[in-house]
Amino acid sequence: MKIYGIKTCSSVKKAFKYFKEKNIEYEFIDLKKDAPDCDKIEEWLKNTQIELLFNKRSRKYRDLKLKELNLDENGMKLWLCKEFLLVKRPVIEFNEELIIGFNKDKYNEIWKK
Repeated sequence: MKIYGIKTCSSVKKAFKYFKEKNIEYEFIDLKKDAPDCDKIEEWLKNTQIELLFNKRSRKYRDLKLKELNLDENGMKLWLCKEFLLVKRPVIEFNEELIIGFNKDKYNEIWKK
């Protein structure tokens, strides 16, 4: 299992805490050190909807004033390729599945321990 995120992100911290409490091993990929390229974004979009992956609540979204651009799916994808801070975190790759954001109920469904 791989967790993509930023160490200082509160949702990522919640995920770390959850997996530590459940003794579930994971590999952490720090997006600040290893930002996803367009190929990775494309790969993720095969397993999730862009509306879930594109974080409209992020500071970066507000700073870039992207709401004013009224982006369509293609526009969102282009911005995700340019700016990794628009990715909703954490992104968890697990058994060819993709889980976006911290969702304790979904985690409990998957990791019944």
